[in-house]
Amino acid sequence: MTRKIVIVGGVAGGATAAARLRRLDETSHIVMFERGEHISFANCGLPYYIGEVIGNRNALLVQTVEGMSKKFNLDIRNVSEVTNINRKDKTVTVKNLKTGEEYTETYDQLILSPGAKPIVPPIEGLKEADNVFTLRNIPDTDRIKAWVDEKKPKKAVVIGGGFIGLEMAENLAHRGVKVTIVEMADQVMAPLDYEMAAIVHNHLTEKGAELILKDGVKAFADKGRKVILSSGKELESDITILSIGVRPENELAVKAGLAVGERGGILVNEFLQTEDENIYAIGDAIEVKDYIQQTPAMVPLAWPANRQGRIVADNIYGKKTPYKGTLGTAIAKVFDLTVAVTGNNEKTLKRLGVPYEAVHIHPASHASYYPGGYPVSLKLTFNPEDGTIYGAQGVGLDGVDKRIDVIATAIKGGLTVYDLPELELAYAPPYSSAKDPVNMLGYVASNIADGVLKVAHYHEIDELVQKGATLVDVREPIERDMGFIPGSINIPLGELRNRLNELPKDETIYVSCQVGLRGYLATRILTQHGFDVVNLSGGYKTYAAVFGNQGKKQEENNQEVVKAEAVSPKEQTDEIVADKVINAVGLQCPGPIAQVYKGMEELNAGQVLEVSVTDPGFSRDIHAWCMKTGNTLLKQETENGVFKVWLQKGNFCNDQEEASVTPAEKKDGATLIVFDQDLDKAIASFIIATGAASMGKKVTMFFTFWGLNILRKENAPQVDKDFLEKMFSKMMPAGPKNLPISNMNMGGMGAKMITHVMKKKNVDSLETLIENAMSMGVEIVACSMSMDVMGIRKEELIDGVQIGGVATYLGKAEDSNLNLFI
Repeated sequence: MTRKIVIVGGVAGGATAAARLRRLDETSHIVMFERGEHISFANCGLPYYIGEVIGNRNALLVQTVEGMSKKFNLDIRNVSEVTNINRKDKTVTVKNLKTGEEYTETYDQLILSPGAKPIVPPIEGLKEADNVFTLRNIPDTDRIKAWVDEKKPKKAVVIGGGFIGLEMAENLAHRGVKVTIVEMADQVMAPLDYEMAAIVHNHLTEKGAELILKDGVKAFADKGRKVILSSGKELESDITILSIGVRPENELAVKAGLAVGERGGILVNEFLQTEDENIYAIGDAIEVKDYIQQTPAMVPLAWPANRQGRIVADNIYGKKTPYKGTLGTAIAKVFDLTVAVTGNNEKTLKRLGVPYEAVHIHPASHASYYPGGYPVSLKLTFNPEDGTIYGAQGVGLDGVDKRIDVIATAIKGGLTVYDLPELELAYAPPYSSAKDPVNMLGYVASNIADGVLKVAHYHEIDELVQKGATLVDVREPIERDMGFIPGSINIPLGELRNRLNELPKDETIYVSCQVGLRGYLATRILTQHGFDVVNLSGGYKTYAAVFGNQGKKQEENNQEVVKAEAVSPKEQTDEIVADKVINAVGLQCPGPIAQVYKGMEELNAGQVLEVSVTDPGFSRDIHAWCMKTGNTLLKQETENGVFKVWLQKGNFCNDQEEASVTPAEKKDGATLIVFDQDLDKAIASFIIATGAASMGKKVTMFFTFWGLNILRKENAPQVDKDFLEKMFSKMMPAGPKNLPISNMNMGGMGAKMITHVMKKKNVDSLETLIENAMSMGVEIVACSMSMDVMGIRKEELIDGVQIGGVATYLGKAEDSNLNLFI
């Protein structure tokens, strides 16, 4: 007997079910009702058509009525609304929206796929506003695009910071509209945890969008041209997008007496049947189970609707296939960022009372020495007892999608954090690293689960320090110039072993670095010396994403400010003509900032330097550098993943008042005593010196005893020496190419290996670092007493080295606020 199956609603769920039903049975009579004109369209692409990223409207139409009817032999009736279900008679009442005709249609099985509709609260003045739109379907899209094309709005307000809201914000900005985003919560993109959303907040403001959090819309005035917020703030708007969420289209189900959940989703069993065995429901209209926790959830996404459409067809034809729940894997493009999530975030786990731990990492999207790599911020939530993976979040410019997809696959495959390091993922320098970021997440999480590593989080560390905890920042001093956690003390990782006596053993030591890796290394050192140690997850980068450069601001607030003569700033126009251009793309720290320093040294007051880099963090760090050195950041922008900044030499005030500078008598020098001859320590010395010089410090490097060998020429001229002096000369390494390394030297092989790796990773050689330091004004002094003891003559040293005694060093140290012994 021929089976008759009626489907209410098309698009993802309904259209997929219809196609699968036909593939399973050629004889069934399949009827699909769709209230709108279009039965299957790419609703995820609608914002991009409005933004003219997608130029062809027809590209949005996945299937047409005529095409799908012929291909699958379907009875498709669009512009037809099902208004009632008679469960007893197994009929539906249908209204033809073109003619107004009503009729009944019988069914053997009924599939409800009505979707969800935008939430539109009863806001005062909304009915009178003619410039307020919601976005759900093709007609909505046509109306919004027509308004933008014809009215050419200058200002837009997007109400709601979810995925669709931010995609609309980006595409309106792409059309040249100044966008303000209003979000009632304290963050955008609810599937993200706050610290991950903070990265998005910073990027939105960098792209010129105004972001208003913890505020809602109270009323519209002047036909929508004025948006009045709950706080009393008023916004001008030429077009407003209402995007505060969706609710399930459950009216038909409720009228038919079918059960719905607390949030209105139609209740179904694992086989997608409602309480009526002949009525199934799928898509955005149903309540699903969270895949991991098996708790009720509403997840309006395309993949679940498509999957449910196929499953419901299988179940109607007796192939019992359960729907196991929704993981909630999602992704969005937010200007230059990719934002993706899967599984349970920290907020969900807290709400459910599930024990969990979280880790943050910030690796490069691919091998750092290959051009075009960008940092990827990743967060993993997991069970610290058994390693069960709960979820992951990723934010970055490149490589986010595949990492989140791998984690989603791992969750569905029942893998744990212990399995992530075992994943053998595709590697080549343009695509990844030998240890993929997914592997790295596994290593860090496994260390925590095994009890090898303890972590604290960004929101805990300030309170801990305020209560007296010791926080050790193991970054280099130049990094702290870009910002630090208030109350932290600085002991660079390379000095830690020699300064253990500075740390208390009767309390827990907290450690931080830039992204967490050096912090982990520090925890291993300290733990094996008897300390109880906790690492800051994600390091200063995660902390700063939320709180900004607090330490830097604190330092500035403590500085005395005096007045100096101001120079008129450049005219602030869209087109800034640079007097000098620097391409620092691909350079690693401290390369870009060193290049900036050199460039500014060549300019006169008021001239402009344009700099291009590929490190996203540079855009924030350059603010701190300008404040430190008294220069002006005019403009910054991103183009094809390259960050550009325009800097003006001199410190200017926008109100044309006098510029502020620190007192002239302020000690701002830096001195380094270089005692060791090890290649790695020499490299670190010159990197620190170059960084300090780039921050405007007057740097002196005082080389004594074995450190003198760093300055020796490899092919020095013959000089008169006695027997012992000649023996010393033969036994000591001469110049950068012959220096050993402090660990794993292996008869010189270690030094050659590190030199090879530096070249591959685009890190300057020691010879180049020395040249760069000297060109930046770093003063290199050789200790005269040590030269006499070691039998080293001035002629054997590289050009530009000065000879001086202890008085020279002490005089320089007196004018310094930074002294290092290496």
